[in-house]
Amino acid sequence: MSGGRLRVVIADDERPARSFLASLVRSFDDVELVGEAANGSEALQLIESLKPDLALLDLQMPELDGLSVARLLRGKHPPLVAFVTAYDEYAVRAFEVNAVDYLLKPVSGARLRETLNRVQERLERGELFEESLRQVRAAATEYESSKQVGYVERLPVRHGDHIVLLPVAQIASVEADGELLCVTTGRGERHTLAYRLKDLEERLDPARFIRLGRGELANIDMIVKVHPMPGGTYLVSLQNGQQLPVSRIQSRILRERLLKL
Repeated sequence: MSGGRLRVVIADDERPARSFLASLVRSFDDVELVGEAANGSEALQLIESLKPDLALLDLQMPELDGLSVARLLRGKHPPLVAFVTAYDEYAVRAFEVNAVDYLLKPVSGARLRETLNRVQERLERGELFEESLRQVRAAATEYESSKQVGYVERLPVRHGDHIVLLPVAQIASVEADGELLCVTTGRGERHTLAYRLKDLEERLDPARFIRLGRGELANIDMIVKVHPMPGGTYLVSLQNGQQLPVSRIQSRILRERLLKL
């Protein structure tokens, strides 16, 4: 803490929610808002450069969600983490049981004050981040095991005047293109889908698909080569001949998931 003020970074990909949370944080005299991020990658960069006391992270963000940001935090003095979530009541209980701070949307000033007080108490006690992160992972495991998500096996895509049911296993990549998604199959066929990448990613089995960047997903089974690039990033070659770049943040995740025996 600087001058007794709690230094805070917030991250939320939805601008109205981020602006509202920022205004709440600024309403407290003993808190300093030092940075705002519109996605998980920005959040990680801000945290590593600004070294805040607390990171308020939205659980659902493109490319890197709040849990992934928390897992990737490194350094001698990483911040404590509190999540902002619109998840269901069971998820809230899971995080609460594991002593992880959370804020349920829509956030109230009184509830934020409770969280800030809790964080200040932990900092004064010298609570280790590693213990807090262990609790985050325990909460995430409990929630993910309780979630009953039905991953889609086919995507309904319009083809002329009819709808094609495209098996997910045939998809090589999904790329965001403005308000639309471009879905490319293993045979190079291209389909357009009016859907948000963030929402589609939630419906696809994470064991099958991996984020390459803010606007790209790839079918892991379709990746045939991974080319190291300057700066610690990668370029992946897919079965259909596509070559897609991997962002710096996602390169770290790809390395952990695919390139270690």
